[in-house]
Amino acid sequence: MRVIVIGAHPDEADMYAGGTATLFAERGHQVKFLSLTNGDAGHYEERGERLAARRKQEAQSAAQCLGISEYEVLGTPDGTVEPTLPFRNEVIRHIRRWRADLVISFHPEGGISPDNRYTGRVVSDAVPFTTVQGYMPDEPALSRTPLVLLMPDTTMLDDYKADIVIDVESTIEKKLLACDAHTTQFYESPAWHQGFPEQLPIEWEDRKKHLLEGWSATFHASPKMLPALQMWYGKERASAVRYVEPFEIARCSRPASREEWRSWLPMSAE
Repeated sequence: MRVIVIGAHPDEADMYAGGTATLFAERGHQVKFLSLTNGDAGHYEERGERLAARRKQEAQSAAQCLGISEYEVLGTPDGTVEPTLPFRNEVIRHIRRWRADLVISFHPEGGISPDNRYTGRVVSDAVPFTTVQGYMPDEPALSRTPLVLLMPDTTMLDDYKADIVIDVESTIEKKLLACDAHTTQFYESPAWHQGFPEQLPIEWEDRKKHLLEGWSATFHASPKMLPALQMWYGKERASAVRYVEPFEIARCSRPASREEWRSWLPMSAE
């Protein structure tokens, strides 16, 4: 299986789908992360080319932590994603080149960040064209429409539909290590904007605690996710799950039965 996770900024694919991506990678599947912007405005002090270069390096370090095949960061400036034809064509090209079976991205109709929202919209607009042979004929079209999942960002946690929830207990350590690699986003910027301690924890156990507590609403299972957890894992296991990643099935996705979704997704009954 070939999976592409498309975010607006470096660090988002890790934060919202890193555990699931690692589960895929551990099972021998090919996983790519794609950031539509270089994140050059995502810091309280650094910016421009210097910050973009730093965030690109953070992304490569995170990719090694997760064991994924590729982490590509485009050169588009932060804050400039729009639902335009050039962006759509760029996304079509990347999905086709990766020969994606599964696409994961943001919700096109929600979220506070325009970059995130427009990324979701561009992806949703792009997917139907990935199989159209006569559109962008220089890039070979896919033979069938990919499956598509939407990942809610932190501002969408109350407004999305939890169709599928993946238990990432076994990969949470790798996910946290990937987040830890994004120092600008999980330590420096929060210290400035959100009042987190300016002194970064040194020991890994302290850093892990910092991440789990600071982003608890994103990393932990919630009552809203319980019905989906029970459906996919059964009541007994669902009640014990701590760390999860929730997804909504996109309207642009290829139709698939529950059995087909189960055959594609990393949901072993371990």
